[in-house]
Amino acid sequence: MRIYEPDDQGYWGEYGGRFVPETLIAPLDELTEAYFTYRTDASFQSEYIALLHDFAGRPTPLYFAERLTKKLNGAKIYLKREDINHTGAHKINNCIGQVLLARRMGKRRIIAETGAGQHGVATAAVCARAGIQCVIYMGSEDMRRQELNVRRMQLLGAEVLEVNSGSQTLKDAINEALRDWVTNVADTYYLLGSALGPHPYPLMVRDFQSIIGREVRSQILEKEGRSPDLLIACVGGGSNSIGLFYEFLGDPKVRMIGVEAGGIGNASGQHAARFSFDHSIGVLQGTKSYLLQDLHGQISTTHSISAGLDYASVGPEHAFLHDRGRVEYTSATDDETLDAFRFLSATEGIIPALESAHAIAHLIKIAGKMPKDSIIICNLSGRGDKDVDRVTNE
Repeated sequence: MRIYEPDDQGYWGEYGGRFVPETLIAPLDELTEAYFTYRTDASFQSEYIALLHDFAGRPTPLYFAERLTKKLNGAKIYLKREDINHTGAHKINNCIGQVLLARRMGKRRIIAETGAGQHGVATAAVCARAGIQCVIYMGSEDMRRQELNVRRMQLLGAEVLEVNSGSQTLKDAINEALRDWVTNVADTYYLLGSALGPHPYPLMVRDFQSIIGREVRSQILEKEGRSPDLLIACVGGGSNSIGLFYEFLGDPKVRMIGVEAGGIGNASGQHAARFSFDHSIGVLQGTKSYLLQDLHGQISTTHSISAGLDYASVGPEHAFLHDRGRVEYTSATDDETLDAFRFLSATEGIIPALESAHAIAHLIKIAGKMPKDSIIICNLSGRGDKDVDRVTNE
């Protein structure tokens, strides 16, 4: 697995690193030192695992989707039920780990960004449990389409600050959170929600989310006696997908597919598919990776029906895995995603988040083309309560 680890500067090949103002170098050094100290600390890991079990509700089930399998008439389909986690998504795995780290670092205030709201809700919940002040930055466009999650964050005691700049989505929320951190580095911890940003965040978030893949490996061996043939997950920043994939990267027999937001078309501004359509390599919000930008280096606008995938860049480890050919990346359109959302809901009695429905959309395309003795595992990264109003109004 060494080839899938970053170097000491946080680079996977040419991707990753730190591209931040000088004022953030010292706090990032402090964070890196703390993380590498507690990464192997027995008491830290024991508390983390206990909270995953008692607070988040892990392990989450690996569910055999029998009716979905029969309808698609191909591979046997399992769903990793991250939607059953407390607060409704995989995001809480990372939030528990980072809040524990923040407490050990003596931080009294936590800030975070959120797009679809699931990271914000998870952050607010863990901060409430820890008794730590919590501030969440969220774009006004995302607040409009994820109003339920805004109310949930506020009920959990978080201050939700509306961001009106730019496209008023996730990118702009991250910008404001970084500005806050620069101003308040002494007592504030920035709890980044995805596997992106400056080192050590991509590594740290991946490590905290890798519980997904570790559980999947033991669960599928128990159920089927072998590894899966294919893993599928949606990819925004990339935390749920790298959490699923990481455990299996060293197993060349396991194929992996990440599904981006294909939006409403191939033109700039109509999608958030960093690998699938026009793209280049650049720097955004602290890290070097694949990026949607114009010829002048300006960040392109993006579009997705799902707020959590509506981002112009992608985590650096995904860029590395793409270039090495270890993970395949594709996209699903808004219409395909809506169809998948409704299809899974009516077929299995499980309402997926619109983010997860992108992965389901691709699953629907390919499952029937695979042999019936093959096994697909799809990560159901979140539940769709937050999206019901949006879907019913489409």
